[in-house]
Amino acid sequence: MMSTKMLQSETTWPFFVFLGGSMFCLLSSSICHLFSCHSHKLNILLLRMDYVGITVMIITSFFPPIYYIFQCSPHWQIVYLSCITIMGICTIFTLLSPVFSTGKYRSFRAVLFMAMGLFGLIPAVHAIVLNWDEPERNIILAYELAMALSYLIGTMFYIMRIPERWRPGFFDLAGHSHQIFHVFVILGALSHYGAAQVFLEYRSRLGCDTQ
Repeated sequence: MMSTKMLQSETTWPFFVFLGGSMFCLLSSSICHLFSCHSHKLNILLLRMDYVGITVMIITSFFPPIYYIFQCSPHWQIVYLSCITIMGICTIFTLLSPVFSTGKYRSFRAVLFMAMGLFGLIPAVHAIVLNWDEPERNIILAYELAMALSYLIGTMFYIMRIPERWRPGFFDLAGHSHQIFHVFVILGALSHYGAAQVFLEYRSRLGCDTQ
C-alpha cells in the first residue's frame, strides 16, 4: 500500500484514474454476465457496454506510467495520453456499431484491444531510454511484462475458444474461454497495479530536479 507521506508528496490522480477504469471494466462485465440473459435486446446492449469497459480499462492503464515517467517532459505526456485516448474513443465508437458487436467480428474486437495494448511499446521504449540507469527499471519491467503476458494469454484463450472448442457443451457453465479470459485480465490488472505503485514511489523520490 502507498504511505501517507507518498500520497502527500506526489500527485495521485493518475493512479486513481487507473483504479477507476479497472473497476468500471469489471463492473460493466459483471452486469453484462448477470443480466444479459434477460432479453436479446438487453444482451446486445450489455455486450457493447462490456466492450466499452475493456476499452476504458486499457485507456486508463496508460495514465500512471505515462504521467509519472514523463512528468518532467509534459509535452510527451500530452502526446502519448492524447494518442491512447483518441485510439480508445475510436475503438469505442467502432465497438458500439451493431455490425461489429456480432460474433462474426469476435477476432476483430480482440485485435482492436491488442492494438491498443501494443501501442504501449512506443512510450515503453522511450521510457527505458530515459531511465536506463534507474534501479526501478527492472522491477517495473517485470511487472509490466507479467501484465502483458497475462493479457496476451487471456486473449488467446478468448480468440481460440479454448477449451470449449475441444468439448462443446461441457464447459457451458464453468471453465470456458471467456471466464479464463477474465481471470487473466484480473491478473494483468494486479500486475499493473504493482507497477503503478513503483511509478508513484519513483517519482516521489526522484522529482524532476535531477533529470
